Amino acid sequence: MNFTRWSARLPGTQRRAAARTETGGSPAQRGEGSVPAARAEQTAQDPGDDDGGGARGVDALPAREVLDSVPALVALVHGPDHRVTYVNDAYTTAFGTRPMGAPAREALPELAEVGLLPLLDQVLRSSRPRTVKSRKAPGGRSYTFTCTPVALPLGGPGADSGAGVLVFAADVTDHAEAAERLRASERTQRETAVTLQRSLLPQELEQPDDLRIAATYQPGGTETAVGGDWYDVITLGGGRTALVIGDVMGRGVRAAAVMGQLRTAVRAYARLDLPPHEVLQLLDGLAAEIDASQIATCVYAVHDPNEGSLTYASAGHLPILVRDENGTIHRAEEPTGPPLGTGGWLHASGSVPLGPGSTAVLYTDGLVERRSEDIDEGVAALERALGGATGTPQVVCDRLIRALGVTADHDDDVAVLVLQQPARTGTDAEVFRNAALELLGGVEAAPRARAFASGVLTSWRFPPDLHDLGVLAASELVANSLQHGTPPMRLRLRRTDRRLIIEVTDGDDHLPRRRRAEPADEAGRGIAIVATIASNWGSRRTPGGGKAVWCEFALPRA
Repeated sequence: MNFTRWSARLPGTQRRAAARTETGGSPAQRGEGSVPAARAEQTAQDPGDDDGGGARGVDALPAREVLDSVPALVALVHGPDHRVTYVNDAYTTAFGTRPMGAPAREALPELAEVGLLPLLDQVLRSSRPRTVKSRKAPGGRSYTFTCTPVALPLGGPGADSGAGVLVFAADVTDHAEAAERLRASERTQRETAVTLQRSLLPQELEQPDDLRIAATYQPGGTETAVGGDWYDVITLGGGRTALVIGDVMGRGVRAAAVMGQLRTAVRAYARLDLPPHEVLQLLDGLAAEIDASQIATCVYAVHDPNEGSLTYASAGHLPILVRDENGTIHRAEEPTGPPLGTGGWLHASGSVPLGPGSTAVLYTDGLVERRSEDIDEGVAALERALGGATGTPQVVCDRLIRALGVTADHDDDVAVLVLQQPARTGTDAEVFRNAALELLGGVEAAPRARAFASGVLTSWRFPPDLHDLGVLAASELVANSLQHGTPPMRLRLRRTDRRLIIEVTDGDDHLPRRRRAEPADEAGRGIAIVATIASNWGSRRTPGGGKAVWCEFALPRA
């Protein structure tokens, strides 16, 4: 083993060389040298580096003396069966005395236990060193093993050299334990984030009367920090439903916490029954206040069974996909604004048809984004998968997850929300009914509305008490619209399997409010009466200008 190239770096070597040079120089040079005069005189008196009183040169040190003194474990084997030629004191201290000349498989069982014997074969064949990191050996200590090919004399001086392997094992137990503690801490943090994430997602989706909805959330693999994907379903009343899906950029507990705040805010803003783009405008400002360094993408959509469409607004999110009753896939790409939290942008609403027999999919980028592919290719693959995915919404969710190759070790979070509007036939078609009347105004409008409501509710075979309450509510809503609204006016009655919905629209955008009428007031009691007799009531502005006022009555369960 040649230590020559390292000798120049060892302490004292350069000083001794400088001292020898100065000894042969002029007195002036000796006075200005880097070695003090006393040191120079002492060095000049040394007969040589190998003198008993001086430091020994590295080249003069026997290799065995060096190997015996190093704290690392060293073993030397030779031949195809790796017969033991040498083990140092540290190796013997760690694993006990080992018989010389015996094959490593028998004499060094600890190497076999850590799987090092095949590595010795590779080193012997390739004549290249190999290293394996942090292997736990018998006794519980961890070592990093380096196997280096060497040529060593066999049989004494002048004999032929044989191929051997020098095994050098450095104790890395402290590093391995620290790494394990770090991994355990990361696992704990990830479990905390996943628990927080799942607790902030809806535990049970609301199921509207006219839609069938399912959703799934799958966190990334164990080596991936959880993200901020979320979804929600919010019933708005009057038969309308809001659907939300979003993704907070970032990882860990912070992203999950921001997601929870945004989801709570969405539910609060949804109760205002605003158009989708106005909801995103409010969310945009809130996201900047929560954390200016984090942004989020989001789609907010509203389904209205009376319109047969899905009205939506997108803040940098992926397009909604809709498969109609004929199997044609529609991609709702425009309009799309920047992500939430960027500010300075006015979002806009768009719409996509969603009639009976249609299926819509909202999703996050973890479903379609891959490192080796463009994201448009992933969306196209999702379109193909949706074209062949049939069944209930939950079945469609599962099939899309499998078709896109999402597994337990996926590198990103995935959230998928699937909604279907069933095609009503047979008995369902008799239960889900609609009726509407255009009101032109004038003194005859209220009697016509009462007569129309009475006839429709009678044909729908409502019990007398619910019939009378429905007629009274329709009369009060129409009277309120005649007094405070402007044409055009419409009365709409809708029946589902759970409720009766009565809605009146007009051209004035002033929303009514419930107030306490004084005994001497001749008006102001209509909305109070409706709120008292109905299960729920509300109002909203309509997209074309104007308003809609509605109320609901829960139907008795069969």
